[in-house]
Amino acid sequence: MKTQMKHEKILLSHGSGGKLSFFLPVLENPYLESLDDGAIFSVKGEAWVMTTDSYVVDPIFFPGGDIGKLAVSGTINDLAVMGAVPRYLSLGMIIEEGFSFSDLEKILTSIQDTCQQAGVVVVTGDTKVVPRGFMDKLFINTSGIGRIPDNFRMSRKIQAGDKILINGTIGDHGTTIMGQREGLKMKSSLTSDCAPLNDLIRLLHPFGQAIRMMRDPTRGGVATTLNEIAEGTDYGLIMWEENLPTKAEVSGLCEILGLDPLYIANEGKVLIIAESSAAEKILSVLKSHPLGEDAQIIGEVVEEYPGKVVLETQFGSRRIIDMLTGEQLPRIC
Repeated sequence: MKTQMKHEKILLSHGSGGKLSFFLPVLENPYLESLDDGAIFSVKGEAWVMTTDSYVVDPIFFPGGDIGKLAVSGTINDLAVMGAVPRYLSLGMIIEEGFSFSDLEKILTSIQDTCQQAGVVVVTGDTKVVPRGFMDKLFINTSGIGRIPDNFRMSRKIQAGDKILINGTIGDHGTTIMGQREGLKMKSSLTSDCAPLNDLIRLLHPFGQAIRMMRDPTRGGVATTLNEIAEGTDYGLIMWEENLPTKAEVSGLCEILGLDPLYIANEGKVLIIAESSAAEKILSVLKSHPLGEDAQIIGEVVEEYPGKVVLETQFGSRRIIDMLTGEQLPRIC
């Protein structure tokens, strides 16, 4: 090991996608160092992307989806934001003894429906069953492979004046899960935004290098994802609070619980940093798709505040938005 762990034991916050993630110091290599949603590699001159993710969401069924739809959508989205057209998935399941066959059938059907919607196929898989009480119901791992089209190469370098866009409201998934947890159940219209985004993102391919980069703000939310982008650069990222699309139910529940929607997980959102001259056209394309109807330009890249993310409030003041350092809500995805 190239470095020592700062903690003697694993904490929930180590899985939050924030500052306490620990893979890189131990497994350091050029593919991991980019801290992207997947690894780009070349096969006979073609650019391909591989990604993997594990899903332990609780509860496994929730308004707008289930653990199966979530697993497929999450891996597809990781490929799509890297610029790839998703093609093939693997599926691994760890199942607790005594789990309902009926529920398993529902989840497998959801997986197949989501795959068909997104135009991908599961080509390999594995199942393990562990004794009752050694885990909670069902955990899923999905890995994915996709090819980046020859005519779509993001520049992957931000510049002052670039605009920041998102395809819809923030925090929907995380607050939906919170609303379903024991002790937080309430009457609400909250629904997870869980969805595969590859069809939406495919519409952006003609913009080419005018799109600097894309990321999906899952664990740690919009704030943590933008901090990951800004970190180590000569630029700052400013968000405009008045432009942030947030449902009233999300804001209300977060206020009750003392949480910030900017740090709440999303499972059907893409953050796009694009050349200023193309931003309005990209916004129009996003709004033309059902998964982008609430899209907004939410900020811009600036020369001030290098390496930082700043929120410009509705009152004109500015405050630093730091990266998530702990776990707001475990088992969110």
